[in-house]
Amino acid sequence: MDDFAQLFDVLARWIRSFGAEFTSIWFAIQIGLILLAAAFAFSGAAFARKRIDFGSQVTKWPAVARQVAEAISANLGFIIFALVVALLHAAMLELTTPARSYLLNIATNLATAWIAIALLAALLRNHFVNRIIAISVWTIAALSILGLLGNTTKLLDSVAIGVGGLRISLLLVLKTTVFLLVTLWLAVVAGNFLDKRVQLATDLTPSIQILLGKLIRLTLITLAIVIVFNAVGIDLSALALFSGAVGVGIGFGLQKIVSNLVSGIILLADKSIKPGDVISTGGNHGWVKTIGARYTLVVLRDGREVLLPNEDLVTQQVINWSHSNSQVRLEVPFGVSYASDPHAVCALAVCAIAGLPRILPAPEPACHLIKFGDSSLDFSLRFWIGDPVEGTTNIRSEVMLALWDAFKREGIEIPYPVRDVRFGDAARVTVERGDEVR
Repeated sequence: MDDFAQLFDVLARWIRSFGAEFTSIWFAIQIGLILLAAAFAFSGAAFARKRIDFGSQVTKWPAVARQVAEAISANLGFIIFALVVALLHAAMLELTTPARSYLLNIATNLATAWIAIALLAALLRNHFVNRIIAISVWTIAALSILGLLGNTTKLLDSVAIGVGGLRISLLLVLKTTVFLLVTLWLAVVAGNFLDKRVQLATDLTPSIQILLGKLIRLTLITLAIVIVFNAVGIDLSALALFSGAVGVGIGFGLQKIVSNLVSGIILLADKSIKPGDVISTGGNHGWVKTIGARYTLVVLRDGREVLLPNEDLVTQQVINWSHSNSQVRLEVPFGVSYASDPHAVCALAVCAIAGLPRILPAPEPACHLIKFGDSSLDFSLRFWIGDPVEGTTNIRSEVMLALWDAFKREGIEIPYPVRDVRFGDAARVTVERGDEVR
């Protein structure tokens, strides 16, 4: 309550002094000059933006310089305003006493503080974080310029509640929020930088690269949270009961999410599935694009993207066509008429596909007679490819077309089923017409 009384006392004195100054002609002059400077500044900034295309001028600049240039363009009105008000303040100091131009000084300081903070915050690519940090820091600077920072801090600290052995005040919440935003942003930036360095390490497998990147990010974020809590004076042991309740909630309500997170780490650690692998599971056949924290992105041959939960890839059967070896054996069955020589058919089939570019010369293709069918000799043509990521249906189609051309050229018939319908004893049919029987 004492903090409230002190703050109200300061506000009352400020209002009384403001009221006294309000009746002064110099107050009205300063307000008029500030309004004229604002109108001139923002009109001039709008005119400059129409005449000069800042976006096209900085397109080829480096990213940081381009962000600063865009921030200057966005805050051009404040820059002109600060310069004009500073000149007016200097002129007023020459003409009269400083007490009659203090509003111009305050306006200059507030505008200058906003410009400096906005230009520094422009280095943050996240627009939301950029705005939050800029407004928060400028609010602190404005309170300091107006001489209200100390009393405002005491007021915010006086509004508090106790949770166990922890005292949570409004000031603590605000400080923690601002510090967390800054430190988490720094952790993400550092994590992205280190992740790019890991991706450039060609001696690491893709799975290990992804796993290291995730561990680095998780470690940096954890350190950022611990550092902020220690900096603002929060004892982590005081949150033991709360964290235990959260753990129970995760165990019951977020079981599947945690299971997918752990399964994702397992997939990356044991390297059973890695980006670039061709897999088949649950009727889906495609190549693994990314392995995320919760799901694995599989791109199908028709361009569709399937998000498979990591838990399914750990607990269910998955065919990995390129787990340890990218070579895959495919099989094309076919049949020819009984009038054909099976030895010649085997040799012709192997020769027909020998020139196809995707078929590997070693292991060599092989053709086997596997069955005496009802109407055909049934064969199985087996061959190997080294790029299953390029698809298997298309190469099977090329093989069957090559067989068709070769069999047409050599006069080998591909039969179709023939069914003979035979009757047993002849049936006698009688037709009666009236009294006549035939």
